[in-house]
Amino acid sequence: MLRREKSLSHALKLSAACIALAIPSFAFAQEAPQAEDTNADEEIVVTAQGRSQLLSDVPVAISAVNAETLQNSGANDIRQLNQVAPSLLVSSTGSEANGSARIRGIGTVGDNPGLESSVPVFIDGVYRSRSGIGLNELGEIDRVEVQRGPQGTLGGRNSSAGLISIYSKKPSFTFGGSGELTYGNYDFMRAATSFTGPITEQLAFRVDGVYVKRDGFYRDDQNGRDINNRDRYFLRGQLLFEPTDALSIRLIADYTSRKEECCAATYVDRTVNQFIGDLNNPSTTGVAATASSNNIINVLRDLGQPLAGFSQGYGRNVSVSPNRTFFGETKDYGFSGQIDYDFGGATLTSITAYRQYRSGQGSDTDYGEVDILYRAPSNDAYRQFHTFTQELRLQGEAFDGKLDWLIGGFFSNEKLTVRDNLRFGNQYGRFATCRIISGGGLAGLYSPANPSCVIPGVGQATIGGASGLSGPDVLAAFTRLDTLNDLGTTNDRYFQNGTNYAAFTHNIIHITDALDLTLGLRYTSDKKKFNATFGNDNVACTTIQGLVSDDLVNPLTTATARALSGSLIGLACQGNSTAELNGVSIKDKRSEDEFTGTAILSWKATDDLLVYGSFARGYKAGGFNLDRSALKSPIGTFAASGGAQALVGRLQFDPELVDSYELGAKFSNGPFGLSVSAFRSDFSNFQLNTFNGTVFLVQSINGCGTDLGGADRDQNTSAAGANFHAAAVSTGACGASDVGYGVRAEGFELEASLVPARNFRVAAGLTYANTSYRKNLVGSKTGAPLDPALRKLPGDNLSNAPELVATSSVTWTPDIGSSGMSGLFYIDGRMTSDYNTGSDLFPQKEQDGFAIFNARIGLRGPDQAWGLELWGQNIFKQDYAQVAFNSPFQAGATSAPFVDPQYPGGRQLISQFLAEPRTYGITLRGKF
Repeated sequence: MLRREKSLSHALKLSAACIALAIPSFAFAQEAPQAEDTNADEEIVVTAQGRSQLLSDVPVAISAVNAETLQNSGANDIRQLNQVAPSLLVSSTGSEANGSARIRGIGTVGDNPGLESSVPVFIDGVYRSRSGIGLNELGEIDRVEVQRGPQGTLGGRNSSAGLISIYSKKPSFTFGGSGELTYGNYDFMRAATSFTGPITEQLAFRVDGVYVKRDGFYRDDQNGRDINNRDRYFLRGQLLFEPTDALSIRLIADYTSRKEECCAATYVDRTVNQFIGDLNNPSTTGVAATASSNNIINVLRDLGQPLAGFSQGYGRNVSVSPNRTFFGETKDYGFSGQIDYDFGGATLTSITAYRQYRSGQGSDTDYGEVDILYRAPSNDAYRQFHTFTQELRLQGEAFDGKLDWLIGGFFSNEKLTVRDNLRFGNQYGRFATCRIISGGGLAGLYSPANPSCVIPGVGQATIGGASGLSGPDVLAAFTRLDTLNDLGTTNDRYFQNGTNYAAFTHNIIHITDALDLTLGLRYTSDKKKFNATFGNDNVACTTIQGLVSDDLVNPLTTATARALSGSLIGLACQGNSTAELNGVSIKDKRSEDEFTGTAILSWKATDDLLVYGSFARGYKAGGFNLDRSALKSPIGTFAASGGAQALVGRLQFDPELVDSYELGAKFSNGPFGLSVSAFRSDFSNFQLNTFNGTVFLVQSINGCGTDLGGADRDQNTSAAGANFHAAAVSTGACGASDVGYGVRAEGFELEASLVPARNFRVAAGLTYANTSYRKNLVGSKTGAPLDPALRKLPGDNLSNAPELVATSSVTWTPDIGSSGMSGLFYIDGRMTSDYNTGSDLFPQKEQDGFAIFNARIGLRGPDQAWGLELWGQNIFKQDYAQVAFNSPFQAGATSAPFVDPQYPGGRQLISQFLAEPRTYGITLRGKF
């Protein structure tokens, strides 16, 4: 509650500052006609409901950003939309292939490609498989639209939180072209060009190209290179064929290539987050961790990690293991065709597309200099989507215009392949044994330069004696774990074939000239077939399981032996990395059918004022967790569980459903426009993907109507904690009949526009969204317990869901004399209240509120035939984290005072993906 009160206070101050900067002037629209500039007194025509309507007549919460605003804000991909759309947040984490978009605080969390996007991206009407694909260069764009709330009827598939639609500029029957050259700090270079014109009187073309190169924002001194660089190009070609007034055919082909290193991370220290406290302090050598120290720091330091890496704040010198790399290669290409035909009484639209996306990414997965975990760049390690989609819509009128009807169908086939090669690093074995030895009663034996990380002779004798009858087995297991280096996945292969069918109708009934009733319904059938084959050479896991598995339950052995046996197996077999799976295949399938839709009652109170109320039901498909770690705990063998195939059902997760209610009003009288909406959305089976420091957890978050008495907030990791319960994994369940929604998003949005003069525009928006988990949470629709790692969730806000966001911009383009030249003065800002960036909501992942400002100043020739601009992004050099996360495997011994409430992760270290620093440069533009 303290965080929420602090967040509200900061956000109110930021909002006041933002509104003082500018009176709102944001343009709201769905599919507006293409135009370089829209005069203030022109009514905007949109197709948010599948047909052309005046903007002021459309009862839909939607925001559109035109080409001019995109250019001024420096937006080259969807990430920069954050500056001009307050309800939207786009971020990227371990790979730019996994970028996540959120609307009103709701989005898909984590890097698992088995989870589809809650906020899908459509480009020229074509569904893209994951929202991270929108982080590519976009070329010449006409507009970008952000639809808020579930789009259960016309919005395509999986848009349970909203969607982003990107529209490129169409070919023109008038010859023209444009070009851009940009240079900035970090040796940033960008070249872009576009040409369009007629081939015949009925056929026109457009060609767009972009090339980008830039040094990285991080410095890896260990290997002598930059990370998070840019090296990419984009090509797109279009043909527009209009043989008659009734027929239009548009063909598009595009290709993107990226060869870049991404994404490095740094350790979080107490200057970034006060809740880190003493987590980054080393212990006294030979003494167990104390109330002000962490034994894992000793281990990392003694194996080569510089201590400076734990205290550099927002510094961008990163710790990377020798010879490890973040190099990745992405290729994205596709073809689409849109046919529009006017029959006279009805209009048919067909959009057909095929796309292929492939991204491979190496990584130093421990994000430190000690070589614990890595993925090597490889042509056999990647994620790949082959997607075919077909949509048909037929729209017309009936009953003398009293009924505006639309019917349609949608089909998609998505073939997903994930090939992985995650392996333990060259220092993993010694790291693992040192982690065990340094953490407790054996700390006096700690000797990182010697085998098994113990003092020779006395170390083995002490461990053997303390382990009683199990001594020989425990010592042998220590020896084997100590040499577990460069073992793990050789090539895991996951395959998913998904087929989606849908039929929909969307109808507007004109009850009177001022009163409309809109009814929409969509039926969706989603089927997925899954299979996987594993390759793994980690024979250390099977060896250690064979040595000490019986000692876990042997009543004749000692407590020390049982504890050491569990630690040895757990560290040897993390994530179910075991040679027992080598060559093993599993398969499964699932299918689901859902009805979704919308109902809207709207009233045009005056020519300038529209009020409306709506209900929408949205849906995101269930699927498979493409991660073998979810099959079982690493302690037991697969054979003891009946084999991997017997466990495959544990990879499934349920479809996400949402019921949403909205009240809104829109006012527009030419130069001034104002839109206000209030919303409430309840999500059931909210799909959450969380990294707990060892593996990724996928749970379907729901709420329980019965008070669980805190059983959803207990834990089994530290006996020193007041909420300790040895059986926490099985407490906090409720009956399936008592399960309801688990997440609620409610709040209001305000966006407006004012154009008091032809060459002056101001804009701002404000979103308040209380997007929070319900109290008394469970982890499935059947009422199964919430995983203890998620015990901070009940009653708190979701990750990356600030309660208050304010955006604003000012654009002034004054005439310079009578020559036709003009100037450009532009600034925009986004101010955000406090929020947590970690999906487990640990306080070490809190991000204080902040503000980001971009600015641009320039000189432009007559008719903007040329332009010279100086620009800056993040001009006040604001440091902040996109996402903070548990540093993989880097957790010290858990004991008081490193327990809840400040330390729910115990002595778990925290890393962070930093946002981009300040950038600036110069741009030369030209067009004809």
